[in-house]
Amino acid sequence: MQTIAQILAPLVLLLPGLGVVEVPRDAAFPLDPFQPQAAEQVSIQQRVTVRINPRPAPMPLDAMRFDSEIERDGPRFVERKIGKCLTMDSISGVQPIDNSRLLLFLRDRRMVTARLEKGCQGREFYSGFIVARNSDAQICAGRDRLQSRSGMGCQVSGFRQVVQIND
Repeated sequence: MQTIAQILAPLVLLLPGLGVVEVPRDAAFPLDPFQPQAAEQVSIQQRVTVRINPRPAPMPLDAMRFDSEIERDGPRFVERKIGKCLTMDSISGVQPIDNSRLLLFLRDRRMVTARLEKGCQGREFYSGFIVARNSDAQICAGRDRLQSRSGMGCQVSGFRQVVQIND
C-alpha cells in the first residue's frame, strides 16, 4: 500500500505548472531538475600524507653500541654527517632509539638517525609516523614535522648516517 507522501509527491511537482505556486525565474535552483546548476567557484585542495611504518631493527637496539657509549661486545657504530634532507620515498621503516632519536631504515639498506627537537619523546613513535608530502618530496631538518600515531608532532633537528666500524 502506498503512503500519502508517495501519492502526493508527483502532484506537488505539477503545482508550479498549474499556477498554484509562483516560482521566480531567478530562483537559485534550476526549474528542470535534470539540468546541472552553474557553479560560481570551484576550489580543489589536495593534501598528501606519507606513512612510515615501524620496522624491527636488523639487530637488537641494545646490542648496537655507538662510539660515545661504554665498551660492550658486538659491533660499534658511529654517526656521520649526511645532510639536512632525506627523500620520503627512500625511507622504509622507523624504530625509536632513545628519548631524542629515531632510527630510520632506508631502502638502500643504510640507517640514519633523526634527532628530534627538545621536548619530543622518541618513544612516542613506536608505531611509526606520518608526514605531509611537500613539493620536493623530502623531509628536511628544521622544516618538516613528524606526526606520531599517538598525536605528538615533532620537528626533526638533524640527520646523521649510522656507519659500522670494523675493529
